[in-house]
Amino acid sequence: MEIQEKSQEDTQAAIVKKNVFSGIQPTGIPTLGNYLGAMRNWPLLQEEYHCIYSVVDLHSLTVRQEPAALRKQTLSLVALLLACGIDPEKSLLFIQSHVSAHAELAWLLNCYTQFGELARMTQFKDKSAKHPDNINAGLFCYPVLMAADILLYQTDLVPVGADQKQHMELARDVAGRFNGIYGEVFRIPEPYIPKEGARVMSLQEPAKKMSKSDENPNAYILLLDDADTILRKFRRAVTDSEAEVVYREGKDGINNLITIYSIVTGKTVPEVEHEFAGKGYGDFKSAVGEAVAEALRPVRETYADLLKNKDYLAEVYTKGAEKARAIAGRTYGKACKKLGLVLPPRP
Repeated sequence: MEIQEKSQEDTQAAIVKKNVFSGIQPTGIPTLGNYLGAMRNWPLLQEEYHCIYSVVDLHSLTVRQEPAALRKQTLSLVALLLACGIDPEKSLLFIQSHVSAHAELAWLLNCYTQFGELARMTQFKDKSAKHPDNINAGLFCYPVLMAADILLYQTDLVPVGADQKQHMELARDVAGRFNGIYGEVFRIPEPYIPKEGARVMSLQEPAKKMSKSDENPNAYILLLDDADTILRKFRRAVTDSEAEVVYREGKDGINNLITIYSIVTGKTVPEVEHEFAGKGYGDFKSAVGEAVAEALRPVRETYADLLKNKDYLAEVYTKGAEKARAIAGRTYGKACKKLGLVLPPRP
């Protein structure tokens, strides 16, 4: 009787868990900013929510990719997500192009998205300016594919950065428009604001966000940088003409380093200030570099082991795609039925 009651409690707990979807492009190694701002919290997130993670390789095609590099980066990102703590027994992890419903639903949603809505997308304007020789239709319709990614899984919450807020709003608008015509087909997603997170700034221009697209490689730390590289980059970090390790306005470089050190060590800002009272910037920058290198060491080591086991990686993303196809197929089939499309016979 006790076992039965516990089973019912577990079932009820599973039912109330909300769905979280996050798509990550395989266009390079994530930075320390990506890790401290989001990725390090994912193992905790999967304990509270049904997490769905997709390596969104189709999105990366809006920019010309070298085929061999894209395949390598896709597998690398699968391994890195696992190394960061995503558990395939608790979360869904798959490669976007392995689930055809993403592209299929995107076409349906294209027919319910207005040209003017897409033309107003800031990211489309920015990327068009960066790649004037390749302003393709895929880049224009990118937000619709993103909406399909989210809506296929009846997503409740989507972690979004400032650059994706417009896309998130479009997904909500298109879902609401479709539901308004055909009834409740899609769940209307909400943006997810993490309980913890940090905005990590460039090591060379601390007034702007750390980015792997920065032309100066000393401006960012990649998750797979070795310890020597991490130490070297931190020792070259821009600070100021003072010599006091304190967090206050006008000290963007030191503020950024204090934030990073505080997160990776678990110490408060006052504790960091006390630890380095009377010490110079050289000592502090070295300490930050050593702390970051040590914090990322388990990720690097686990990643290296996983990358050697291609069979295991294939097993993870194959099983993930199978589960994703089952979930996505239900939503896509419901949308097709509402539109009057003739559904194929079930096998």
